[in-house]
Amino acid sequence: MANILAVGLGGFIGSVLRYLIGLIQVSEVCIFPIKTFVINIIGCILIGIISVWTSKQTVNPQLILLLKVGICGGFTTFSTFALETSNLLSNGHYLIAFLYVLGSCLIGTAIIFAVYFFAK
Repeated sequence: MANILAVGLGGFIGSVLRYLIGLIQVSEVCIFPIKTFVINIIGCILIGIISVWTSKQTVNPQLILLLKVGICGGFTTFSTFALETSNLLSNGHYLIAFLYVLGSCLIGTAIIFAVYFFAK
């Protein structure tokens, strides 16, 4: 039960943070889904830092669930990423969709590698 509460509390925190970032105004001219991109990149930074931190010392497993599964899982959003990519493609913005997918995957993965690299 404690694990479920840890994930639920973390999910609440992550989801609220994502919602608050979603309230930030961006130029209506900007077609690139910058808010989701930034949210997912921040999530990669956070989960990388949490993974390094928890690998170097003994941490309560419920705290790991709260941070990784709860907060990071509630904060980042693959379904929104997929929907926005689909919308870009449907509206003929093929280059932006390609850059969004490529940038999200490459930068997100590179950030996690960088966190591991600099933590050593």
